[in-house]
Amino acid sequence: MAAIAADAQAVECTLAEAEAAVRTLIRWIGDEPEREGLKDTPRRVARALREMAGGYNVDPDAVLHTKFGESYDAMVVLTGVRFTSLCEHHLLPFVGTVTVGYVPNGRVLGVSKLARLVDCYARRLQIQERMTTQIAEDIMKRGDAAGAGVVVRAHHSCMGCRGVRQPDSEMVTSAMFGVLRDNPEARAELLALTQNGGR
Repeated sequence: MAAIAADAQAVECTLAEAEAAVRTLIRWIGDEPEREGLKDTPRRVARALREMAGGYNVDPDAVLHTKFGESYDAMVVLTGVRFTSLCEHHLLPFVGTVTVGYVPNGRVLGVSKLARLVDCYARRLQIQERMTTQIAEDIMKRGDAAGAGVVVRAHHSCMGCRGVRQPDSEMVTSAMFGVLRDNPEARAELLALTQNGGR
């Protein structure tokens, strides 16, 4: 409990600093943070960022801790896991879906745990490539899987509302480990299932 209290105190201090930083940014872009419509914006922005980056407070090991003894050894695939993450380069959202596939090695993972693992890594400052690999690596290591594969499709605000301004572009990344990397048939099976139900 002492650790939690200390952390809560640190959050309040950080919240005050974050609000001051948002007020500075509002002034920098040319508006007045004390005007009626913006008075509460610094607090809202700070809290929104804290919520959107809540994955830092989640232990991936705890997410995949529970496994069920089962002799099932074929591929398990969960498609259409929606996520919103923050691009670490511009702090703008990228939004999409994740397909997670794995081959159990004597124990299966709860289906909700796969979605929670996606959420754990998505709710951090990220790049899509790293997030894809982190999810797949964790399923292999912490999930004791014989193989793991992850495919992520996302639209990036940093490309859609600034820079090259291509809002319809979609970035696709994949990471394969174990039998899903070594066995072309297993990899092809996952990719086929991704195309059919990954959106």
